[in-house]
Amino acid sequence: MYRRLMLAAAPLALSACVGTGIQGAAPVSAGQAAPISAQERQQGTDAHPSILAEYGGAYSGPQSAYAERVGRKIAVQSGLSDSPAAFNVTLLNSPVNNAFAIPGGYVYSTRQLMALMNDEAELAAVLGHEVAHVAARHSAKRQSAAQTNQVLGALGQLLVGAVAGNGAIGNVLSQGIGTGAQLVTLGYSRSQETQADDLGIDYLVKAGYDPMAMATVLASLEAQNNLDARISGGNARSVPAWASTHPDPGARVARAQQQAQATGIANGVRNRDAFLNALDGVMYGDDPKQGVIEGRDFLHPSLGIGFTIPQGFTMQNGTKAVSISGSNAQAQFSTAAYSGNLESYIGGVFKSLSGNSGSVPQFTVQRTSVNGIPAGYATIRANSGGSSVDATVFAYTPSNSQAYHFIIVAPAGQGVGALSPMVQSFRKLTSAQASAIKPRFVRVVTVKSGDTINSLASRMAFDDYKVERFLVLNGLNSNSTLQAGQRVKIVTR
Repeated sequence: MYRRLMLAAAPLALSACVGTGIQGAAPVSAGQAAPISAQERQQGTDAHPSILAEYGGAYSGPQSAYAERVGRKIAVQSGLSDSPAAFNVTLLNSPVNNAFAIPGGYVYSTRQLMALMNDEAELAAVLGHEVAHVAARHSAKRQSAAQTNQVLGALGQLLVGAVAGNGAIGNVLSQGIGTGAQLVTLGYSRSQETQADDLGIDYLVKAGYDPMAMATVLASLEAQNNLDARISGGNARSVPAWASTHPDPGARVARAQQQAQATGIANGVRNRDAFLNALDGVMYGDDPKQGVIEGRDFLHPSLGIGFTIPQGFTMQNGTKAVSISGSNAQAQFSTAAYSGNLESYIGGVFKSLSGNSGSVPQFTVQRTSVNGIPAGYATIRANSGGSSVDATVFAYTPSNSQAYHFIIVAPAGQGVGALSPMVQSFRKLTSAQASAIKPRFVRVVTVKSGDTINSLASRMAFDDYKVERFLVLNGLNSNSTLQAGQRVKIVTR
């Protein structure tokens, strides 16, 4: 969430490897994909700005050029084009583990996922998997809907239907808030996922990389997912959905190992040192310029504001809004242009939810004050499939030139429902509170004589799970030992 706020990113959709002759998957071998068409190129060009907006923009660090070079090298193995320049590879400024590709030669990885990798071959494996989805034309059926939703976001899409009266809003309570880009990365069939893994391994071999890199990066993703699940017990950040919607991670790792062994390639390139040299200094976790999630708090030092979500709810942060999800209510936190009139501001939010074309039901703004900040709210009733829900806009004006708001969907008659403590928690940050929020960065260090896992983990800039985070970040386990001269990653302020 930079100066404006956003929905969270969709999780990585890597899955188990099986052969390319999979039932229900288009047969395509490495290097044999149909070339990028003019229509596909235009599709990608049209969608690219929305994806950048939804995922925090392009990351500006030197890691971007490295990711682009590796992504182009692996992408040309697909047959989509034999020119590296045909592929637009972007490192996204997002704190989630995610990668995806869309038609037209557009390939993406988040900086957070790159930080989890331990060598260049693993980066190539992930990007190759995503290119394979495009090479096999897996996403063609969903592309039109994905591009539409990338602009509005899922909650906005559902509320458009409700405010306009077509009853679409009820889905938000049962499905939760997602993002348009999830339609790009999620929703592949199991056979499509396994075909993409198999093709990704083929691409690694063609490019001269160690095909075992697919298995090792999958193992790191499995370990990270398990750690995220443990941490989420005391943390409000949402756990990636790919873990529950795709094949068992352990089976994926084992299958990838078998596929790699079947290639007969034992000495492929890993380029660990070159990768670590490039990775050193990449931002890790939330970018304070977009706001940070600390436990159940969302804090934005640049804007000088914060709020707290109740127990039992989770949130994800992006560029245009923060999404909040629970079993009986959903919400987004965002901002819009403010002319100084709170009633007009709230009306404008409702109007935007109607797609700026539908009529908005009558509403009355109730004035209040929250933690000394002028505020107001209004609720409209929307029908959905024979049932009703409340849609509330709760807005704040901490200054004469800026306003913020929650959009909340709850069962009819509940208003803001279980999210009442959240709307009452909106507050200004003090200068000391804002200045205390610092970014984290990955630093590559060389193990010295006497260093241990525990001693290096103690330098990790976290209050909990220091050892576990260190192990996962470096692809290690509890039985691993360190050797003097070995290079490892730590996260510092």
